[in-house]
Amino acid sequence: MKTAVFLLLYTAIPISGECKDLKKDMIALELFLQDQEDHAKYCPKLAWEQPDIEVYKKELISQLPEGCVK
Repeated sequence: MKTAVFLLLYTAIPISGECKDLKKDMIALELFLQDQEDHAKYCPKLAWEQPDIEVYKKELISQLPEGCVK
């Protein structure tokens, strides 16, 4: 019975593009903030200007400079 209710609710609630966009934005923000911490911790002597958050949203990967190793 529980499975049937779950399946009914799961299929009745559409997953919108907004949810996917929100998830992507959250991942980008997490990477952005993590890069700030990692740069200060692992390679503060390397010159680096952090890219805009939009770059993180597009790439979804760390933007630390080459040579900055965790």
